[in-house]
Amino acid sequence: MSDNQFGTDGHLRHLLTLAEFPRKTITGILDRAEQFQFQLGQANPQYDLLAGTTVINLFFEPSTRTRTSFELAARRLGAQVVTLDMAFSSTTKGESLVDTLYTLESMNTQLFVVRHPAAGVLEEMARHALPHVHIVNAGEAHISHPTQGLLDVLTIRRHKNNLENLSVAIVGDIRHSRVARSALHALTAMGTRDIRLAGPSEFLPNDLPGEKFTNLDKALEDADVIMMLRIQKERMQTDLIPDQHEYTRRYGLNNTRLKLAKTDALVMHPGPMNRGVEITSEIADGPRSVIREQVTNGVAVRMAVMAELMGK
Repeated sequence: MSDNQFGTDGHLRHLLTLAEFPRKTITGILDRAEQFQFQLGQANPQYDLLAGTTVINLFFEPSTRTRTSFELAARRLGAQVVTLDMAFSSTTKGESLVDTLYTLESMNTQLFVVRHPAAGVLEEMARHALPHVHIVNAGEAHISHPTQGLLDVLTIRRHKNNLENLSVAIVGDIRHSRVARSALHALTAMGTRDIRLAGPSEFLPNDLPGEKFTNLDKALEDADVIMMLRIQKERMQTDLIPDQHEYTRRYGLNNTRLKLAKTDALVMHPGPMNRGVEITSEIADGPRSVIREQVTNGVAVRMAVMAELMGK
């Protein structure tokens, strides 16, 4: 766990990683997120918890779900939101990210949401941030995506209640997936005992807990939750990419394979999906899928995280 995440009073100051994160803190955030749930099609509830707060989104990588989710979450809490197009920022002129932080802090900004392709950048920003400023990791290299891990366990908890006795299969390119790592950290913190990692051997990491499977059928037997991942082509050497058709044949989730899991198993995917590669449309849009629900829960979780960080 990062030494910079909690203040001297034990309050959450930055959200950088879920590694070794306290179960009590995760549960508190999930409980708060439940209070921010909304019904699709109805008017969105508005809050003033972040009134007078300025939130700046700094995304150095493409994003649809996470960027939009954070922006909506901040606005629904009453914050002023600025989303910078980093392709046109002064970082392209050689300005360091810490200097960018200093500049924006000087405009009385209180909270930064940052996605960056390099490991360690979020930690550095947190070290240099003013005491009243908070940093939220919206995706760091291949190593961490904490709000995704939180929304994943919230989605599971809403259907399965107790996470300890579940069998969870995470399938695909786990080695290069920050989503998988944060999900593993969150599940471990919540006491999930049976975590299965399935994929080609070159996609299975040695530094993460969980039983490893190169045979997907075995990994799916009696699983309660199946979390599918896409191939992270942007984070790997090209020679690691397997033949797409062979990958789908061995590791794609279809109706035949889904029958190996429990009859009430949940199917998850963090997006974006490669339909017809790691998952069929029939499964992605089927009755077992909670993929859209994950997106909905993401807004509530990010509202909870920002409210928690601001002490509101």
